[in-house]
Amino acid sequence: MKHFLLFYEADGDYAVRRTPFRAAHLAHARAAKERGELVLAGGLADPVDGSVLLFRGETDAAARRFAEADPYVTEGVVQRWRVREWTTVIGDLALTEVKL
Repeated sequence: MKHFLLFYEADGDYAVRRTPFRAAHLAHARAAKERGELVLAGGLADPVDGSVLLFRGETDAAARRFAEADPYVTEGVVQRWRVREWTTVIGDLALTEVKL
């Protein structure tokens, strides 16, 4: 298993523009969590201009599928998104043990 970060970037009044789609976005996120794909997610603060979502899987496919179907993306609330593999080495949820 690996960790993948999904970064959302938004312009302008993101906090206001997301409001009509928030319930659908959260339902989409809860479904990904129930499938065991989404580990942790939340919005960036001060300024409120995006989000970061942590996925777990063998590939980044679940994170990409999530973004492509997310109402925030399909409705244009999020202008840019990207997925990066994240090698986690310390903490209760870390997936890669580092031996020194």
